[in-house]
Amino acid sequence: MKTWIRITLAAAGAGAVAGIAVAAASASRSTVRTVPQLDLRRYTGRWYEIARFPNRFQRACESDVTATYTLRSDGRITVVNECRTGEGKTKKATGSARLADDRGPASELRVTFFWPFFGDYWVIGLDPEYRWAVVGAPDRDYLWILSREPRMADHDYRTAVQQADAEGFDTGKLVLTRQNAAI
Repeated sequence: MKTWIRITLAAAGAGAVAGIAVAAASASRSTVRTVPQLDLRRYTGRWYEIARFPNRFQRACESDVTATYTLRSDGRITVVNECRTGEGKTKKATGSARLADDRGPASELRVTFFWPFFGDYWVIGLDPEYRWAVVGAPDRDYLWILSREPRMADHDYRTAVQQADAEGFDTGKLVLTRQNAAI
């Protein structure tokens, strides 16, 4: 067999092996599952951020991070995010959320603070009494643990982290949020 044919066959074999490896890696990162039921009326109200993945749009937020959701008559949700900066000033962003798919679950939302740009907001964990929630994105780049109170019981926090782990999130990246006082 000529040398160039052997090289071509070797390269094709290596490409096939690489393709199988990529497919196996994709299969191990299955789709993020959301909670099966979400009552948007119960979900509305104020939530305190307990922990999050670092992200660029919350870079200035040093403490007292909250999110307040209000159900609107048109079916959308008004979203008000607030935090305290390192200088002690309150930073506020107002946006809206809608169902990701009108026929899909209420636990899969799309949020915008600057139209036409939307981000995924998927509720992947939820206490049965709506005392805490785990919110992430299907690409696993964003994650938040939220609570109705500024402090969260250790057991509840561990349960929330376990739920994020079960969905393939790298919970080692979580950063705890300092809650000094409610905004």
